[in-house]
This record gives sequence, C-alpha cells and structure tokens, in this order.
Amino acid sequence: MTKKTNRCAASARGACCSGGMSRRSFLGAVTTSSVLLAGTTGAKEAGETRFIKPCGPASRYKPKVAACFVRRKEPYGMWWPGQIFDGEAVRKKCIEQTRAAAGRLGLDLQLRETPLHSAAEFDAWLAETTAAKPDGLFVVLLDRQRHAWPSAAKAVASGVPTVIFTPVGTCFTTNTARLAEKPGCMICATDDFRQAEFGLKALAAAAKLRQTRCLVIRGRRRFDAEMADLGVKLRYVPARTFIDAYKATPVDERVRAMAAELVRGARRRWKVSDQDVINGIKSYMVAAKLLEQEECDAITMDCLGALGSTQISLPCIAWSKMNDEGVPAACEADLGAVASHIIVQYLFDRPGFQQDPVPETVENGIIGAHCTCATRLAGFHTPPEPYNLTPHHGMRDATRRVLWREGQRVTAIDVLPGKKGAAPTKILLATGEVVRNIAVPPAGGCVVSVLYRIDGLREPLTWPGFHQVFFYGDFRREMKQFCRLAKVEVEEV
Repeated sequence: MTKKTNRCAASARGACCSGGMSRRSFLGAVTTSSVLLAGTTGAKEAGETRFIKPCGPASRYKPKVAACFVRRKEPYGMWWPGQIFDGEAVRKKCIEQTRAAAGRLGLDLQLRETPLHSAAEFDAWLAETTAAKPDGLFVVLLDRQRHAWPSAAKAVASGVPTVIFTPVGTCFTTNTARLAEKPGCMICATDDFRQAEFGLKALAAAAKLRQTRCLVIRGRRRFDAEMADLGVKLRYVPARTFIDAYKATPVDERVRAMAAELVRGARRRWKVSDQDVINGIKSYMVAAKLLEQEECDAITMDCLGALGSTQISLPCIAWSKMNDEGVPAACEADLGAVASHIIVQYLFDRPGFQQDPVPETVENGIIGAHCTCATRLAGFHTPPEPYNLTPHHGMRDATRRVLWREGQRVTAIDVLPGKKGAAPTKILLATGEVVRNIAVPPAGGCVVSVLYRIDGLREPLTWPGFHQVFFYGDFRREMKQFCRLAKVEVEEV
C-alpha cells in the first residue's frame, strides 16, 4: 500500500491531530540550526520557558567536511580568470569565510589551505580524504583551466556529496552544465559566499538526518528500524509508554507556570479551561522525559490511536511547543511527516506545519488544516505569531490556533518514504502564499486552517500528497539543491 493510501485511510478514520522571507534575506541570515533551552539567551529573548531538547545521536554529531582549493601554480596570464583576478586574495578571504561558516554550523572542518596545483596533487588529496569517510566535500575552484574542472568532476564521481564554489571568472556554462544535474553535487557559481555557506549547511543537514533517531509511539511492540534512503533511525515504543508516563507526571509548579505563560500569550481563549492547558503542558513534559530516556532527537505518535479513547490530553500543545523549540514533532506516527519536519528544521532553522490538504474550489487553493501548529514560523529566535487558545476539533483538550501572515510566501514539502529494494524515497515540492486564515468554527475541520494559493496549481481537487509540511519562505531552489546533494528524488507539484 502506498503512503498516500495509508494516509487517506487514516484520514477516513478521522485521524486528524488536534487542533516571507526572500532568498536574499535567507542567505544573509544562514545560521546553524539550534535548540533553545531554558535559561539560554535565545529562550529569554523569546519570553517562553522551555525544558525540552533533542537527546539523540544527531544532537551530539559534528558533520565532517573536507575542503580544498584548486588552481594552477603559474600566473593566470591570458587564460581565465586572467591576470586581473587576484586568486591569492580570494583564497585568503575564502579561508576566513569557510572557517567562520564551519563555526556557525558546528562542522568538523578539515581544510587544506594550500592550493592543489596539479591533477596528481588533487588525486592524492581526494584518495586520502575519501578514505576518512567525510560527510561532504567543499571544493573551491580558483581557476577555469587545466585540472580545475576535471578535479571538480572527480570529487563528484567519488560518491561523497560535493559542494563546488566557483567565483565569477572561474567557469563558463560549458564547465558547469556537465555537473549541474548530477546527484550529490551543488555548484555555487557566484562571488556571494552566502550561497556556499548554504551548501555547507545542506551537507550538514543531510549528515545529521542520517544520525537522527526518532521516537515512534504506537502499537504494543518495542523495536528499532531505519528509514530507507534518508537513514533516520526509528525507535518504536508501545503507546502504553506515554500513557503510563503521563499518569506518573505530577502537576508541579513548573507545569502550572508554563500553563499560565501559555494562557498569557494568547490573544483570546474560547472554551478552554486552565486544567485543559495544564494537561497539555503535562504531555509536553512527558515527551521531554521520553526523548531523554530513549535518546531521541525527534518524536511522532499515533495520537488518536493511543489516546483517543482515554482522558489523557492529546499532544497538540506539546507538539506546538516542541516544534517551536527545534525538536521535530509529528502527528499520527507519520514517518514522512516527521522526516519533513526534520529537514525543514535542519535546513531553515524554523518549524513547519503538518496538515491535511483540503481543496477550495472557488479560490482554487489548498486549505492546510490541523490542530497543532508552531508559533515561531519565521524562525526559532523570532517572536511568535499571534494565537488563540481553543479546543481540538473534537471539542476536547486545548490547542493553539496560530494565525498565519496573509501574503506570506511559503514552501511545502512532503516526504514519501521509500522501501529498500523497491520504490526510492521521493520529496514533493511546492511554493505559494498565504491567502487568509479560515475561522473554525463556523467552518468544520481542524482548528488551524490556512488557505494557500499554490504556484501553478490548476486543480486543487487532485493536488498530490498528504500531511505536507508548510513553512515560511520561498525555498523551492534551496530544496532542489538539498535534494540533489542528498541524492533524493524531488518532484515539483
């Protein structure tokens, strides 16, 4: 059965969980993905108490990137980039920029500062480097002639994901065309180092993705598994684990203070009691404890399957807060959705919104509907979007109805997990903009409902995928670059 069929079946059972940034602006703000902890500067600036953090292998991993410079030893002369190009000055500046970027991104950088002046020197460096099994290569071309572009091609052919930085004057399109579409390759043909830094960040995100362990709360069995192609580790624990931990969690002063904080932050409250909010914070504290116990970086849960028939609070508030704090959290034990959350957070330092796609045939758009949504949609360190406190669409528990900015550019991705030896993993990709927030009620469905106008959409009734993750910013190009580097198939929809 395909992912789409599985998800549609879940939707038919009522399994809906409770409840702009330009490319230039983004490139200027590239920073390493970070989790805000209680007591940190970021948490104080955000004004909300936080007690949760990733506790799995990815939280401790430093992606390994090997970098080098390639050029002729003799003067440039009449051959491009020409004697007018000060390659030594560019090299020194690039060393500073690369080391600074590695510091921001938390990379284990192995940088050879002396240029590789011949094909033999490059071959020796590549052999030694790849033997150490780095997560990525960063090749800076300070030349267009001789061994420069053949060396770039060898780096890509090594099988190690490779970012090629080629400043203006060091390439023609005849050089770049041969490598531009090859899996495992990203070419930054520009003098703007910010794009190269995004390439480094993409290498780091792909590496951390392979190190990530996700807690999957569902069913009755405990076992470990792995997502094909992406490498995300999956630690399944019985649903009873969450229920027992919830019952054992006291309502202490921390819980009451965080609940009061959540209430104070709301613009208004509708049919939600203080106890409803306290119960939601208890679910948050339980999730934090389980992440630590199971040494995981992300979490997903068969929410209604595990808790729907109980009096235990659905994790709508918990998931909202966790995604605000850099901990990927997905509803309905949906592995594709949690992978989408992880990718968005690692690449763009912001949370996404997992939703059920509802067609709107008059305005020719898609309404993204769910009952849990993060508030810091523009980034983990940014002020929250306004929200109201309201019940889940089943008129139980409490959640935050977050109001999206009208006119905001957005990107949507949907990871369709593959199976080893069968279909490969694919990512559906779209961009668009927010039209307006839908009031629920009087409309039915999940209480966070946002109408999007999708670029190029002809027929909303047949828009593919389910539980797509929407997030602020138009990052179509960056997502395509990441997918190529990570060797994951991407389909624009």
